Amino acid sequence: MKVFKNKSTLLKAAIFATGFSGVVAEYILSTLAQYFLGNSVFHWVMIISLMLFSMGLGSRITKNFETRLLKRFLILEFVLSFIVSFAALLVYTASAYTQSIGILIYSLAICIGLLIGMEIPLVIRINDDYEKLRFNISNILENDYYGSLLGGIFFAFIGLPVFGLIYTPFILGFVNFSVSIVVLIFLWDLLKSSERKALIVLGTFVMISLTTGVFVTDPIIKYGEQQKYSDKVIFAEQTKYQRIVITKWKNDYWLYLNGNEQLCTRDELMYHEPLVHPAMSLHPNPVNVLVLGGGDGCAVREILKYPKVEKITLVDLDPAMTKLGKTNPILTKLNQNSLNNAKVEVLNDDGYKYLLSNDDYYDVIIIDLPDPRGVELGRLYSHEFYKLCYRHLRPGGVIVTQAGSPYFATQAFSCILETMKSAGFQTVPMHNQVITLGEWGWSLGVKQPADSNVKKQLQNLEFNIPTRWINKEAMALITSFGKDIYPWEKDSVYINRIHEPVLYKYYLKGNWDLY
Repeated sequence: MKVFKNKSTLLKAAIFATGFSGVVAEYILSTLAQYFLGNSVFHWVMIISLMLFSMGLGSRITKNFETRLLKRFLILEFVLSFIVSFAALLVYTASAYTQSIGILIYSLAICIGLLIGMEIPLVIRINDDYEKLRFNISNILENDYYGSLLGGIFFAFIGLPVFGLIYTPFILGFVNFSVSIVVLIFLWDLLKSSERKALIVLGTFVMISLTTGVFVTDPIIKYGEQQKYSDKVIFAEQTKYQRIVITKWKNDYWLYLNGNEQLCTRDELMYHEPLVHPAMSLHPNPVNVLVLGGGDGCAVREILKYPKVEKITLVDLDPAMTKLGKTNPILTKLNQNSLNNAKVEVLNDDGYKYLLSNDDYYDVIIIDLPDPRGVELGRLYSHEFYKLCYRHLRPGGVIVTQAGSPYFATQAFSCILETMKSAGFQTVPMHNQVITLGEWGWSLGVKQPADSNVKKQLQNLEFNIPTRWINKEAMALITSFGKDIYPWEKDSVYINRIHEPVLYKYYLKGNWDLY
């Protein structure tokens, strides 16, 4: 009886490992989809749903298995260990050579789902020899669910933030592989001689592959990532929130987040000066300034040119990004060490949560966030968010946000402007040609009476601080748009709300094929 109990415990441990590895594999593929495809909520939902569906198909397939159940189970475990381990490596490598990376990600989701779905009914049938049916089913499923919980905790607190998407899959692979080897050893007597030889060969291949993969995956991913960028990659870091890459060509540097350009040292002033100076110069006494995003420190560099400023609070979600802004020699030279200035307080928090939890008031709020490619970023361009900003601004306060491209994402640009207006601001759109980004835009709002002519005030601004490009003449240009260049975009857009997110849809269906 004790022997039976030990064998049953081993099978439960195997299912626990499967649950652990399976759920983390889902999260890894969903995160990869977020990084490479954007629209994270959609892809998280679709990948997890597709994997669950595939598990159902896998369970159905096992109805056709009548014999050699243990051998089949161990083969599935070895194959699952291999595929899970190399999934991220395959995606990163393929991304350098194809635009159809979504097909690979979803194919891997289907494959892993099928394997997991086949394992659970097989273990239940194998364990039927050791436990009564009512205990067998409940115990197997219980261990699978417990493993899933531990996997989620591991991914959130250890896997992604510590090991990243490069090495976490190999940890999963080794967990699955190790349990499989233990099961193979202790249930050795249940296997035929030919089955033992086949499993030893397969297990040896998987062990060598996983061990080799740990050592070669980093240089392979770096090679694949280098192929993705036209310039030399000199820095790359996978954080809990995003992948940060810095590239170099001659004396210029580019900063990318999740593969999307954030700035280039050659022309970033064409972006940051329109972002900062119209808002700062429009306010008569900008003492307390809030910056949301902007972890590179360039916006803060421009704000520090105003002697009246007493305090700048910068709130950026990713501590790795603000650490770079504070310590990386490329960025500290570019931002003139602005994030280490005594007037600057750097906080790592979600901008929405920060405004909900504090009672401070500001003269100017500058929002320098990535484009709203998904629902999670769209909430920081929502009616509710701008209402929060409105409450935190003193009378006459000014807000400005980067708003994407008015030409490549016309409806998204208009949506941000109209959403800010719905929160009570008097709004003015602005745009400028940034060499490496193309035509880019901003939405500026003022907390003042509706009869005020903000556009005229902006066009009459005189800048009493040192600038490299922006002046009164430039203000007349960046606040003027001429006639609509895309007549089919004249239809009204909806206000972007948290409970009705439309902005990311406008953004994703923009005119990016012209970019």
